[in-house]
Amino acid sequence: MLNSLRKHIVFYGLRNAGKSSLVNAIAGQDVALVSPIKGTTTDPVQKSMEILPLGPVVLIDTPGIDDTGDLGSLRVDRAEKTIDKTDLAVLVLEGDNSLSPLEKDLCDKLQERHIPFLLVHNKADTLTDFSNENFYVSAQTGQGIKELKEKIAHLLSGAPTKQILADLIAPKDIVILVTPIDESAPKNRLILPQQMVLREVLDTHAIPILVQPEELLTLPNNVLKSAKLVITDSQAFQKVNKLLPQEIPLTSFSILMARFKGTLNPYLAGCSHLDQLKDNDTILIAEGCTHHRQCQDIGTVKLPKWIQDYTKKALHFEFCSGNDFPKDLSPYALVVHCGGCMLTEQEMTSRALHCANKGIPLTNYGMLIAKIHGILPRVLEPLGL
Repeated sequence: MLNSLRKHIVFYGLRNAGKSSLVNAIAGQDVALVSPIKGTTTDPVQKSMEILPLGPVVLIDTPGIDDTGDLGSLRVDRAEKTIDKTDLAVLVLEGDNSLSPLEKDLCDKLQERHIPFLLVHNKADTLTDFSNENFYVSAQTGQGIKELKEKIAHLLSGAPTKQILADLIAPKDIVILVTPIDESAPKNRLILPQQMVLREVLDTHAIPILVQPEELLTLPNNVLKSAKLVITDSQAFQKVNKLLPQEIPLTSFSILMARFKGTLNPYLAGCSHLDQLKDNDTILIAEGCTHHRQCQDIGTVKLPKWIQDYTKKALHFEFCSGNDFPKDLSPYALVVHCGGCMLTEQEMTSRALHCANKGIPLTNYGMLIAKIHGILPRVLEPLGL
C-alpha cells in the first residue's frame, strides 16, 4: 500500500527524550539512529509497517523541538512541518510529569488542528513517580510497548473506511474508464486514482471497461448508452465530452480523488475565482508528487495555456511539487492543486486549511479544466452537486 493511504503516526519531543528508541521498539527493528548525543535525528525518518488490528501505518521520527542554532532551527521547522501529515501524534516525555513551554506549545498546535495526541513517558524503567494518567513505557525493557500499540490502534480505528466511488455504483453497472496513454503516462502501470477506481469497481461487482479516448466510440452503442458512469483523465475532458452523448454521466479521476480526500467543497468554491483574475495576478500550480516533466506536462504547460486562453489576462505562474508547498501564500491570487493522490488526506486538508486561513482561493486540476471547457455542471452532476 502506498504511504498516502496509510495513517501517519508522528513522534515528537525534546532532544534525547527517547523518540528514536521508542520508534524502534514499536517497529521491532532499528529504524532510527539512536545515540546519547543531542540532535542525532536531523531529518524526519519514516517507517512503513502494520499495527494490528489497525492495519498499515507510517511511523515518523522527528528532530527535537528544542534544537538550537541556525541549523537547529531548520530541523525544528522540518519537525513542525510533519504536523501537516499527522493523523496521530505521540509526544515523548522524559523525566517528571511537567510539560516544558515548547511541549505545551506543540500540544496547543495539535489541538488547534484537531489532531489527536498521546503523552508518553519513555524510560519508565528509571522513573518512580507514576502519578498521572499518561502512558509510561520503556523502549529499553519493552515495558508498555504492547499496550501503547494497542492504544494507538484504538484511537485510529474509529475512522470510517473511505471509498472513492463505490457508493455511486451498484453490482453489474457498466463503468467506462477513459485512460489516455501518452508521453506523460507512467510506463507499465496505471496512476493511483485509476488503480483505486478500477479496484472499487471490481469490488462492487460492477463491470469496468478501460479504453483510451480514441477508442471510446468503438464500443458497441448499446454498451456505451447503458454505462452508469464514464470516468476520464481530466486533461481529456474536452475530447471525451464531445464524443460522449450528453445523457451519459461523466466525471474525472481528479474530481473523484478530491471527493475521496475531503477537499471537494473548497475546490468547488475556489473554482469560481478563475473569472475574477486580473492582469499581473500570480497563480500557484501545486503538485503533490515529483516527476520528470515531459514536453506537454499538464501542470507546467497545458494548464497555464488553458488558463491564459480562458481569462485573456496577462498572468504569472509559479510551480511547486512534493513537500515544497509554500508557507507564504500572499503572492498568489489562486492556487491550483493536482488530485493529491501521493499526499495523505491530512496533508490535503492541511493545505486547504492553510489557503482558507490566508484567504487564498484553492481549486484542483479537474474542476478548473472542466470549468474552462464549459462542462463543470455536467461532471459534478454524478456526484449529486
